[in-house]
Amino acid sequence: MRCMKWDLKNILQSIITDWRQFLSKCLLVTACLYCLIIQPAQAGINDDRFDGNIFVVYAGNGSLVPPRENLPTALKEHKPVFMMFYIDDSKDCKQYAITTDRVQEFYGRPAEIIPVNVDLIPQKDKYEPTEPGYYYSGKVPQVVVFNTEGKVVLNKTGQVPFEEIDDKFREIFDLLPRTESAELKRRSFNEFSSELAK
Repeated sequence: MRCMKWDLKNILQSIITDWRQFLSKCLLVTACLYCLIIQPAQAGINDDRFDGNIFVVYAGNGSLVPPRENLPTALKEHKPVFMMFYIDDSKDCKQYAITTDRVQEFYGRPAEIIPVNVDLIPQKDKYEPTEPGYYYSGKVPQVVVFNTEGKVVLNKTGQVPFEEIDDKFREIFDLLPRTESAELKRRSFNEFSSELAK
């Protein structure tokens, strides 16, 4: 009887040990499958994958989308306009978002900065000159700059350099050409504070 009791105890211990090993093996296999199947979210500026709004993710500027005003309102108010056509899953547009942010940094107050997601342009046979679709050429990124009279002074596709856009805005605002003036620089917050303290 005593021997039987001892064997029952050994059998129960081996079952518990086997059960723990089985459970740990199942958890290990599940963890391995999870790592293989689930792809981590990787935002990449050098790929054509959708990572979210390009201005928020790559330029760190969520204030660009949606724009403050639309094209018809800006043209009606005789404001200069910088319009940039983009799509969120384009490598070129992701890289160009930084330039658009820089344009807003220097000209965001006196001009309207209007990013236009081409996926949201309604499909029509004909567009009016006050609609973004009228100016879209079918390639992204595309930059269109309007003067205060509503005339297009720059319409280019691709990575248009900031300096070229800056030159057009300098003409529109009657500023000195870049060759005759100091480089545009933003003052730091501390410089403003020290000026106020004087």
